[in-house]
This record gives sequence, C-alpha cells and structure tokens, in this order.
Amino acid sequence: MANALPARRLTVVTYMVPLHMVEVREYLDRSRRSPFAEWFDGLNAQAAAKVTTAVTRIGLGNFSNVKGVDGGIYEYRLDFGPGYRIYFGKDGEVLVILLGGGIKKRQQKDIENAIARWHDYKHRKK
Repeated sequence: MANALPARRLTVVTYMVPLHMVEVREYLDRSRRSPFAEWFDGLNAQAAAKVTTAVTRIGLGNFSNVKGVDGGIYEYRLDFGPGYRIYFGKDGEVLVILLGGGIKKRQQKDIENAIARWHDYKHRKK
C-alpha cells in the first residue's frame, strides 16, 4: 500500500464579537401613549415577528441595519413587506428610545414625526 497520509482533524474555532447590551424603551407622549406600540399593534403576525427580532437586535447592540436620517434620529430598515422602518433616538450609549415605525412609502412623514417626538423627549427629560 502506498504511503497513506495520517488523518487530520479539522478544528473550527468560532469567535464572537461581544456586543454591549442596550436598554430599549418606548417614547411616551404627554398623554402617556406610545406611538411605537400603536404602530406595532397594527402589524400582522409575520411583520410583528420581524419587528420584534429587529428590536431584539438593537437591544443586543447590533446596529448593522441602521442609518442616521436627521436630527439625531436613526432608522432601522427591514427588508420585508412594504419596507418597514423603526425610528429611534440614542440617549447615550446604553439607551435607545423607540419613537415610532412606518413603511418606505410614508418615510418622510414618519421621519418628521420621529424628529418631533425626539425633541419632545429631550425637552421633557431636562
């Protein structure tokens, strides 16, 4: 028999970049209503599951699908359905305030609403 090479084991080592946990809260308007919750409650089950996964990712510090839009507001884009969006502001490095949600078609109006809510949040926080 020819010289057989010894069998080798393949060792796979997985590395995980530790993400920092982020507290996620919903913005409440002066009437103690959450625009995010009102939007979320109108979603169908499949869309609600996708949004819940996105909010969980934000809470784990994963901002990979996020871009800044205007006035300190961020937009998490979901590549699903009509182009769902989640709008939020960051209050430091460990707190995210969910300001609302929407779809691509209403994007500009949703951003304007999120900016107004963010200004209200910061004003009342003082």
